[in-house]
Amino acid sequence: MNARILQYVIGAAGVAAALGAWQLAATAGPLADSPLPTAGEAIGALFRLAATPEMWQATGDTVYMALVGLVIAIVAGVLLGIGIGVSPLAMHATRVPLEFLKPIPPIVILPVVVLVLGPTAGMGVFLVFIGCFVSIVVQASAGVFDTDPVAKATGRSYGLGSGEILGRIVLPSSLPYIGTAIRVAAPTALIVAVVAGLLGGGPGLGQSLLLTQIAGNQDQLFAYVLILGILGLIVQGLSQWGERRLLHWHPQYRKQVV
Repeated sequence: MNARILQYVIGAAGVAAALGAWQLAATAGPLADSPLPTAGEAIGALFRLAATPEMWQATGDTVYMALVGLVIAIVAGVLLGIGIGVSPLAMHATRVPLEFLKPIPPIVILPVVVLVLGPTAGMGVFLVFIGCFVSIVVQASAGVFDTDPVAKATGRSYGLGSGEILGRIVLPSSLPYIGTAIRVAAPTALIVAVVAGLLGGGPGLGQSLLLTQIAGNQDQLFAYVLILGILGLIVQGLSQWGERRLLHWHPQYRKQVV
């Protein structure tokens, strides 16, 4: 059997096993008397939600906030990272502040952002940008700074100017770092977009999840959880596909491109 097909079969078997364990736990297991719906009930609610325009509107709002915030963070983060990475002075001067900011979640500034921007899509976009920007800057600057000095010296010996060295040697060398940063930031963007609606009142699946929880509709609540999980798988798959395409020339990805 083809290795890729086998991988999909094993993944599908894992999903089926997880759903079976959920169904068993909610019917005859330790959670039988809890508010937890069965897997069948949650999946049924998922299909009912899929027939409503409200669900698709909420999904579109969440994807919009995550995508726009991520794109802005990529553009600004890569540009700033390149500017920092080409200068050893700037690299060492910004290392501590960036590493200090990196683990701070954007949720800590949520009250201030909601106060300034209100519970809007713009608030969600800004939070996504904050949540992804610093890590992209750190990775991009590290990739530029770690470029092989021998390769740059060789380029100078062949008469390449600073701009040509940056475009032909430094940037290709830093692309694996940038690709990894984007792949890690993509699911983060989705999570922050959901949190913006769940805790900040912004539009999207987070707000729908909160309203369903308040209404006490457990079947629909877990249906939204399934929707978020499916959306997360799509985002992760697309980010990995994009990374493979961007770095198809890299030894790590040559054998993976189909």
